Amino acid sequence: MVLAIASSDPRIPRIHARRLPRPTRRELARRGAVIAEVSAKHFSGVAFRQLRHARHGPLPLTVLARPLRKTFEDLGGTYMKFGQLVASSPGVFGDDFADEFRACLDTGPTVPFETVRDVIESDLGMPLHEAFTHFDPNPIGRASIAVVHRATLHDGTDVAVKVLRPGIESMVSIDLDLLQPLLEMVAKQTGDQSAGTLMQLFSGFRVQIGEELDLRNEARALAAFRLIVVPKPFPELSGPNVLTMEFLDGVPIDDLSGAAKFGVDPAPLVEQVVRAFFLTTVRWGAFHGDVHAGNMLLLRDGRIGIIDWGIVGRLDPETHYFFIRLLEAVLGNQDAWGDIAAHLTRTYGPAMQQGLGLSDDELAVFVQGLIEPILMRPFGEVSLGALIQAPQVQAAKAQGIEAQNRSVRAVAGRLRAQRKLRRLADESGGTDSEFDRGTFLLGKQLMYFERYGKMFLADVPLFGDRAFYESVLKSAPTPTMTSTLPPTRPAEGQR
Repeated sequence: MVLAIASSDPRIPRIHARRLPRPTRRELARRGAVIAEVSAKHFSGVAFRQLRHARHGPLPLTVLARPLRKTFEDLGGTYMKFGQLVASSPGVFGDDFADEFRACLDTGPTVPFETVRDVIESDLGMPLHEAFTHFDPNPIGRASIAVVHRATLHDGTDVAVKVLRPGIESMVSIDLDLLQPLLEMVAKQTGDQSAGTLMQLFSGFRVQIGEELDLRNEARALAAFRLIVVPKPFPELSGPNVLTMEFLDGVPIDDLSGAAKFGVDPAPLVEQVVRAFFLTTVRWGAFHGDVHAGNMLLLRDGRIGIIDWGIVGRLDPETHYFFIRLLEAVLGNQDAWGDIAAHLTRTYGPAMQQGLGLSDDELAVFVQGLIEPILMRPFGEVSLGALIQAPQVQAAKAQGIEAQNRSVRAVAGRLRAQRKLRRLADESGGTDSEFDRGTFLLGKQLMYFERYGKMFLADVPLFGDRAFYESVLKSAPTPTMTSTLPPTRPAEGQR
């Protein structure tokens, strides 16, 4: 039911990021003073503890989880949004650290109703009572960049009205310039490898948040992705700052007590969501780029609904082809491993292959041994985060770069190593080191699925249903860009 195929393929929604205002020095100074005051309040105890135990080395990252989460909550907006990313990535940060940030998924300050009314009426160009016969002034959702209110249309339809927080564009632009120093402080205090990963995630975070700040992007995504239960948008009652959509009545998928009241087993529904993700990614190279627990609702009628479509990932043709070939390889197509190894060579340059001293065929076997065991084991036994990082780790080792040790100096070394890898890739024929948004969102979403997989599908292999994934591959487009990939081995006339 959830994966019923639409009558015709939807067009991939057009995405356009809102241009953020450039903050003034006065705005940066004012917000910076607030950040400094809030950070000092929550981190003073940790700093004192660090001084007392300096001879024992840096503190573990978990010690900073609570003060960092409280700092994010007090600062709100952009910080809460980044906290959501941490909360949904236990495969990277560990269960304890990620769980500490769970409150960031669905908590935010209220917005006065009169302010909400002003935004709606300004965006829609009509009084509130002309758009809705009833509008609940109490929000049902208080997210980081928007609030959601329940309302009723004049025909009796229950809807959810999402309204951007006033001034959020200015706050985001200021916070993006000031958040990085806070994360660097965490990295220096702990020396933890995960702290370096925070910095990597921040680079992708900068790109995605601009798209979320124009709700017309989300409205187009809702209209396009109808393979799963998504709210129906009402374009005539929506705008850049307001989105009116169908109301879905349910509880977050990880609200186990709420799910128990519905009498529904969420496990098969989560599996359907994972399948839907692979289906849209294979067929169109597009997918929901932010399916964390707060956006997966177990509905009262036993279905599962996906909300908050402000982030849609889209793969470039080469990465789309790589994803398809990876699925083919895991399902037994041995020839596909050569193309996968070739893609990694394009991404990181020939440094990994040369450093390991492998021929083209040997590299394909090496990559298969690296990736296949992770994808074929049950969710409860694997780390998709490790899968994502594995090629980069191997490339680093091949270059003699060691940045995995837990020390303050190691974190700085790890960041330098990442820059060195990008430079080496450029110099030796790798892809452009410019940030790849689609690959970032793809990796982030796989890390999110790891959390749900361990909760509900611990004994289920990711690709356990062979018949389903074979049917998915039949819907994949015929690749038109394979000639841009380097050959997996020299042609006969070139040997």
